[in-house]
Amino acid sequence: MAIQFILCFNKQGVVRLVRWFDICQVDSQKPQDMIVQIYRLISSRDHKHQSNFVEFSDSTKLVYKRYAGLYFVMGIDLQDEEPIYLSHIHLFVEVLDAFFGNVCELDIVFSFYRAYMVMDEMFIGGEVQEISKEVLLERLSILDRLN
Repeated sequence: MAIQFILCFNKQGVVRLVRWFDICQVDSQKPQDMIVQIYRLISSRDHKHQSNFVEFSDSTKLVYKRYAGLYFVMGIDLQDEEPIYLSHIHLFVEVLDAFFGNVCELDIVFSFYRAYMVMDEMFIGGEVQEISKEVLLERLSILDRLN
């Protein structure tokens, strides 16, 4: 049970955040080609009538959610439970929102190091490390004060 990668891109397909945890699972493709395929697959789906889960390859399933103009995508193993990872995406966005104070795409663009700090505090090595929003925000405020 592991996360292979986390992506965040806008509606035009411009990548805002990316973290590869298990590069061996990325098959023989270049990561950039994989991102293009993921964007094409997700952006073409009907978000009102289709689920937020889709098989991507013979070893990877995509779990994604669109918030405003950003897609948050996790690549997970085929046997993993999708709703768990959908809730982790939602928690990640909630923590970003609380940490930045009503987060938007520009916050992620201009303070990308803070967004990666949030990601690194939640996910380490493809595993979820913390699921308490309060604990995460407390740790992040301590780390933010160090800057």
